[in-house]
Amino acid sequence: MLLASEPVEIPRGSLSMARRSMTDEHFQAFSSVTLHDITYASSGLRIKGFLALPPAGETSYPALIFNRGGSGPKGALVPETAMPIIGLYASWGYVVIASNYRGTGGSEGPDEWGAGDVDDAMNLLPLLDAMPYVDRDRIGIIGGSRGGMMTYMMLRRTQRFRAAVTFGAPSQIHAVEANAYIRRTMAKHLAAGANEQIEAERRSAVCWTSELAAETPLMLLHGTGDRRVDPMHSLRLATELQQLHRPYKLIMYDNADHVLAGRRNESNADIRWWVDHYVRNRAPLPRTGPHGA
Repeated sequence: MLLASEPVEIPRGSLSMARRSMTDEHFQAFSSVTLHDITYASSGLRIKGFLALPPAGETSYPALIFNRGGSGPKGALVPETAMPIIGLYASWGYVVIASNYRGTGGSEGPDEWGAGDVDDAMNLLPLLDAMPYVDRDRIGIIGGSRGGMMTYMMLRRTQRFRAAVTFGAPSQIHAVEANAYIRRTMAKHLAAGANEQIEAERRSAVCWTSELAAETPLMLLHGTGDRRVDPMHSLRLATELQQLHRPYKLIMYDNADHVLAGRRNESNADIRWWVDHYVRNRAPLPRTGPHGA
Protein backbone atom coordinates (compact mmCIF):
# COMPACT_ATOMS: atom_id res chain seq x y z
CA MET A 1 0.00 0.00 0.00
CA LEU A 2 1.27 3.45 -0.95
CA LEU A 3 1.03 5.64 2.15
CA ALA A 4 2.48 8.92 0.88
CA SER A 5 4.00 10.46 -2.22
CA GLU A 6 5.58 13.90 -2.37
CA PRO A 7 7.21 15.49 -5.42
CA VAL A 8 10.90 16.27 -5.02
CA GLU A 9 12.76 19.02 -6.84
CA ILE A 10 15.40 17.58 -9.15
CA PRO A 11 18.79 18.38 -7.59
CA ARG A 12 20.68 21.07 -9.46
CA GLY A 13 23.83 18.97 -9.38
CA SER A 14 22.05 16.14 -11.21
CA LEU A 15 20.86 18.53 -13.89
CA SER A 16 24.31 20.09 -14.22
CA MET A 17 26.04 16.74 -14.65
CA ALA A 18 23.41 15.55 -17.10
CA ARG A 19 23.70 18.69 -19.21
CA ARG A 20 27.45 18.09 -19.60
CA SER A 21 27.13 14.42 -20.52
CA MET A 22 23.92 14.17 -22.56
CA THR A 23 22.79 15.29 -25.96
CA ASP A 24 20.23 18.10 -25.99
CA GLU A 25 17.46 15.61 -26.78
CA HIS A 26 18.39 13.27 -23.95
CA PHE A 27 18.82 16.15 -21.50
CA GLN A 28 15.37 17.48 -22.38
CA ALA A 29 13.86 14.10 -21.53
CA PHE A 30 15.91 13.81 -18.31
CA SER A 31 14.96 17.28 -17.09
CA SER A 32 11.28 16.49 -17.75
CA VAL A 33 11.27 13.55 -15.33
CA THR A 34 9.22 13.94 -12.14
CA LEU A 35 10.82 12.58 -8.95
CA HIS A 36 8.72 11.62 -5.91
CA ASP A 37 9.65 10.67 -2.36
CA ILE A 38 7.36 7.78 -1.40
CA THR A 39 6.37 5.90 1.74
CA TYR A 40 4.71 2.49 1.50
CA ALA A 41 3.70 -0.38 3.75
CA SER A 42 5.70 -3.60 3.74
CA SER A 43 5.30 -6.39 6.31
CA GLY A 44 3.81 -3.91 8.79
CA LEU A 45 6.68 -1.43 8.36
CA ARG A 46 6.74 2.04 6.83
CA ILE A 47 9.33 1.87 4.05
CA LYS A 48 10.77 4.84 2.19
CA GLY A 49 11.72 4.97 -1.47
CA PHE A 50 11.60 6.98 -4.67
CA LEU A 51 9.40 7.01 -7.75
CA ALA A 52 10.47 8.56 -11.06
CA LEU A 53 7.86 9.30 -13.71
CA PRO A 54 8.79 9.72 -17.38
CA PRO A 55 7.99 12.77 -19.49
CA ALA A 56 4.27 12.98 -20.22
CA GLY A 57 2.91 11.84 -23.55
CA GLU A 58 1.71 8.27 -23.16
CA THR A 59 -1.27 6.70 -21.43
CA SER A 60 0.54 3.47 -20.55
CA TYR A 61 4.20 2.99 -19.68
CA PRO A 62 6.52 0.04 -19.09
CA ALA A 63 8.06 0.00 -15.62
CA LEU A 64 11.28 -0.93 -13.86
CA ILE A 65 12.15 -1.77 -10.27
CA PHE A 66 15.63 -0.63 -9.25
CA ASN A 67 17.36 -2.39 -6.35
CA ARG A 68 20.12 -0.22 -4.93
CA GLY A 69 23.33 -1.53 -3.44
CA GLY A 70 25.06 -0.56 -0.22
CA SER A 71 24.10 -0.88 3.42
CA GLY A 72 23.63 1.45 6.35
CA PRO A 73 23.03 5.21 6.09
CA LYS A 74 25.66 5.65 3.38
CA GLY A 75 23.87 3.16 1.15
CA ALA A 76 20.47 4.85 1.32
CA LEU A 77 19.10 6.63 -1.71
CA VAL A 78 18.63 10.39 -1.49
CA PRO A 79 17.47 12.69 -4.31
CA GLU A 80 21.08 13.37 -5.32
CA THR A 81 21.83 9.65 -5.79
CA ALA A 82 18.38 8.51 -6.90
CA MET A 83 17.93 10.96 -9.78
CA PRO A 84 21.07 10.02 -11.78
CA ILE A 85 19.92 6.39 -11.80
CA ILE A 86 16.14 6.06 -11.67
CA GLY A 87 15.75 9.50 -13.26
CA LEU A 88 17.89 8.33 -16.16
CA TYR A 89 15.83 5.16 -16.61
CA ALA A 90 12.62 7.21 -16.42
CA SER A 91 13.94 9.52 -19.15
CA TRP A 92 13.97 6.44 -21.40
CA GLY A 93 10.19 6.24 -21.00
CA TYR A 94 9.79 3.99 -17.95
CA VAL A 95 8.02 4.39 -14.63
CA VAL A 96 10.81 3.54 -12.18
CA ILE A 97 10.44 2.72 -8.50
CA ALA A 98 13.13 2.04 -5.90
CA SER A 99 13.03 1.05 -2.24
CA ASN A 100 15.38 2.16 0.50
CA TYR A 101 14.55 -1.13 2.26
CA ARG A 102 13.95 -1.52 5.97
CA GLY A 103 16.37 0.09 8.40
CA THR A 104 17.80 2.84 6.18
CA GLY A 105 16.79 6.10 4.54
CA GLY A 106 14.02 6.76 7.04
CA SER A 107 12.49 3.27 6.76
CA GLU A 108 11.39 1.40 9.85
CA GLY A 109 12.96 -1.86 11.04
CA PRO A 110 16.53 -3.22 10.93
CA ASP A 111 18.71 -3.46 7.82
CA GLU A 112 18.61 -7.20 7.05
CA TRP A 113 20.72 -7.40 3.85
CA GLY A 114 19.10 -10.25 1.98
CA ALA A 115 16.19 -11.24 4.26
CA GLY A 116 13.14 -9.06 4.97
CA ASP A 117 14.49 -6.35 2.69
CA VAL A 118 13.75 -8.68 -0.24
CA ASP A 119 10.10 -8.54 0.82
CA ASP A 120 10.34 -4.73 0.72
CA ALA A 121 11.54 -4.90 -2.88
CA MET A 122 8.92 -7.52 -3.81
CA ASN A 123 6.22 -5.26 -2.40
CA LEU A 124 7.04 -2.66 -5.05
CA LEU A 125 5.25 -4.90 -7.56
CA PRO A 126 1.75 -4.35 -6.14
CA LEU A 127 2.51 -0.62 -5.99
CA LEU A 128 3.24 -0.64 -9.72
CA ASP A 129 0.19 -2.81 -10.39
CA ALA A 130 -2.02 -0.21 -8.70
CA MET A 131 -0.77 2.64 -10.91
CA PRO A 132 -3.22 3.11 -13.81
CA TYR A 133 -0.49 4.38 -16.13
CA VAL A 134 1.73 1.29 -15.70
CA ASP A 135 1.45 -1.62 -18.13
CA ARG A 136 1.42 -4.60 -15.75
CA ASP A 137 2.62 -6.87 -18.53
CA ARG A 138 5.80 -4.83 -19.12
CA ILE A 139 7.81 -4.75 -15.91
CA GLY A 140 11.55 -5.33 -15.59
CA ILE A 141 14.11 -5.15 -12.80
CA ILE A 142 17.65 -3.78 -12.42
CA GLY A 143 19.91 -4.31 -9.39
CA GLY A 144 23.45 -3.38 -8.50
CA SER A 145 25.78 -5.04 -5.97
CA ARG A 146 23.67 -6.02 -2.91
CA GLY A 147 20.65 -5.02 -5.03
CA GLY A 148 21.77 -7.46 -7.70
CA MET A 149 21.90 -10.24 -5.11
CA MET A 150 18.37 -9.27 -4.07
CA THR A 151 17.31 -9.31 -7.71
CA TYR A 152 18.42 -12.94 -7.98
CA MET A 153 16.44 -13.73 -4.83
CA MET A 154 13.36 -12.08 -6.35
CA LEU A 155 13.79 -14.03 -9.59
CA ARG A 156 13.59 -17.13 -7.44
CA ARG A 157 10.16 -16.02 -6.21
CA THR A 158 8.37 -14.62 -9.25
CA GLN A 159 8.02 -15.01 -13.00
CA ARG A 160 6.63 -11.47 -13.39
CA PHE A 161 9.67 -9.74 -14.82
CA ARG A 162 10.09 -9.56 -18.57
CA ALA A 163 13.83 -8.94 -18.17
CA ALA A 164 16.43 -8.46 -15.46
CA VAL A 165 19.83 -6.76 -15.28
CA THR A 166 22.46 -6.97 -12.54
CA PHE A 167 25.83 -5.27 -12.18
CA GLY A 168 28.59 -6.04 -9.69
CA ALA A 169 26.27 -8.58 -8.06
CA PRO A 170 27.48 -11.29 -5.66
CA SER A 171 26.27 -14.78 -6.52
CA GLN A 172 28.56 -17.10 -4.54
CA ILE A 173 28.98 -15.60 -1.09
CA HIS A 174 29.00 -19.11 0.35
CA ALA A 175 32.24 -19.90 -1.49
CA VAL A 176 34.39 -16.86 -0.66
CA GLU A 177 36.84 -16.52 2.22
CA ALA A 178 35.53 -15.38 5.57
CA ASN A 179 37.47 -12.11 5.36
CA ALA A 180 36.21 -11.23 1.85
CA TYR A 181 34.49 -7.84 1.76
CA ILE A 182 31.13 -9.18 0.63
CA ARG A 183 31.13 -11.99 3.20
CA ARG A 184 31.99 -9.62 6.05
CA THR A 185 29.25 -7.24 4.91
CA MET A 186 26.68 -10.02 5.02
CA ALA A 187 27.88 -11.34 8.39
CA LYS A 188 27.44 -8.05 10.23
CA HIS A 189 23.75 -7.96 9.28
CA LEU A 190 22.88 -11.48 10.45
CA ALA A 191 20.76 -12.10 13.52
CA ALA A 192 22.51 -13.36 16.62
CA GLY A 193 23.00 -17.11 16.50
CA ALA A 194 22.40 -17.39 12.74
CA ASN A 195 24.35 -20.06 10.86
CA GLU A 196 26.59 -17.96 8.63
CA GLN A 197 27.16 -20.64 5.99
CA ILE A 198 23.46 -21.42 5.62
CA GLU A 199 22.66 -17.71 5.37
CA ALA A 200 25.38 -17.29 2.74
CA GLU A 201 23.88 -20.10 0.67
CA ARG A 202 20.46 -18.45 0.84
CA ARG A 203 22.02 -15.36 -0.72
CA SER A 204 24.09 -17.19 -3.35
CA ALA A 205 22.30 -17.68 -6.65
CA VAL A 206 24.75 -20.31 -7.88
CA CYS A 207 23.32 -22.61 -5.19
CA TRP A 208 19.84 -22.47 -6.73
CA THR A 209 20.28 -21.24 -10.30
CA SER A 210 17.76 -23.77 -11.59
CA GLU A 211 15.11 -22.05 -9.46
CA LEU A 212 15.53 -18.64 -11.14
CA ALA A 213 12.65 -17.52 -13.36
CA ALA A 214 13.22 -19.60 -16.50
CA GLU A 215 11.62 -17.10 -18.87
CA THR A 216 13.20 -13.90 -17.58
CA PRO A 217 16.21 -12.99 -19.76
CA LEU A 218 19.04 -12.03 -17.43
CA MET A 219 21.92 -9.72 -18.32
CA LEU A 220 24.97 -9.86 -16.03
CA LEU A 221 27.34 -6.88 -16.05
CA HIS A 222 30.63 -6.85 -14.14
CA GLY A 223 33.87 -4.90 -14.13
CA THR A 224 37.01 -7.01 -14.32
CA GLY A 225 38.65 -4.59 -11.86
CA ASP A 226 35.94 -4.97 -9.21
CA ARG A 227 37.65 -5.38 -5.83
CA ARG A 228 34.46 -5.53 -3.75
CA VAL A 229 32.76 -8.39 -5.59
CA ASP A 230 35.11 -10.59 -7.60
CA PRO A 231 34.02 -10.73 -11.25
CA MET A 232 34.10 -14.51 -10.95
CA HIS A 233 30.71 -14.21 -9.23
CA SER A 234 29.07 -13.21 -12.50
CA LEU A 235 31.21 -15.54 -14.58
CA ARG A 236 30.30 -18.50 -12.38
CA LEU A 237 26.58 -17.70 -12.52
CA ALA A 238 26.76 -17.29 -16.29
CA THR A 239 28.33 -20.75 -16.49
CA GLU A 240 25.43 -22.19 -14.50
CA LEU A 241 22.91 -20.41 -16.75
CA GLN A 242 24.72 -21.71 -19.83
CA GLN A 243 24.49 -25.28 -18.60
CA LEU A 244 20.76 -24.83 -17.99
CA HIS A 245 20.23 -23.29 -21.45
CA ARG A 246 18.70 -20.18 -19.88
CA PRO A 247 18.38 -16.85 -21.75
CA TYR A 248 21.23 -14.66 -20.50
CA LYS A 249 23.97 -12.29 -21.58
CA LEU A 250 27.28 -11.73 -19.78
CA ILE A 251 29.32 -8.55 -20.31
CA MET A 252 32.65 -8.13 -18.54
CA TYR A 253 33.94 -4.55 -18.85
CA ASP A 254 37.71 -4.63 -18.92
CA ASN A 255 39.32 -2.74 -16.04
CA ALA A 256 35.99 -1.30 -14.82
CA ASP A 257 35.39 -1.19 -11.07
CA HIS A 258 32.47 -2.21 -8.84
CA VAL A 259 30.17 0.54 -10.10
CA LEU A 260 31.47 0.37 -13.69
CA ALA A 261 33.09 3.79 -13.38
CA GLY A 262 34.51 4.94 -16.67
CA ARG A 263 32.12 2.68 -18.56
CA ARG A 264 28.82 4.30 -17.54
CA ASN A 265 27.78 5.47 -21.00
CA GLU A 266 28.60 2.09 -22.48
CA SER A 267 26.89 0.09 -19.74
CA ASN A 268 23.82 2.34 -19.74
CA ALA A 269 23.49 1.78 -23.49
CA ASP A 270 23.71 -1.99 -22.91
CA ILE A 271 21.09 -1.82 -20.15
CA ARG A 272 18.78 0.31 -22.26
CA TRP A 273 18.95 -2.07 -25.21
CA TRP A 274 18.16 -5.06 -22.97
CA VAL A 275 15.12 -3.51 -21.24
CA ASP A 276 13.83 -1.87 -24.42
CA HIS A 277 14.10 -5.15 -26.29
CA TYR A 278 12.52 -7.46 -23.73
CA VAL A 279 10.41 -5.16 -21.55
CA ARG A 280 9.21 -2.29 -23.74
CA ASN A 281 9.00 -4.26 -26.98
CA ARG A 282 8.04 -7.65 -25.46
CA ALA A 283 10.56 -9.43 -27.69
CA PRO A 284 10.30 -13.23 -27.63
CA LEU A 285 12.92 -15.23 -25.76
CA PRO A 286 16.07 -15.99 -27.73
CA ARG A 287 16.86 -19.49 -28.84
CA THR A 288 19.02 -21.25 -26.28
CA GLY A 289 21.08 -24.43 -26.33
CA PRO A 290 23.25 -25.74 -29.21
CA HIS A 291 22.02 -24.72 -32.66
CA GLY A 292 23.26 -23.32 -35.96
CA ALA A 293 26.13 -24.51 -38.14
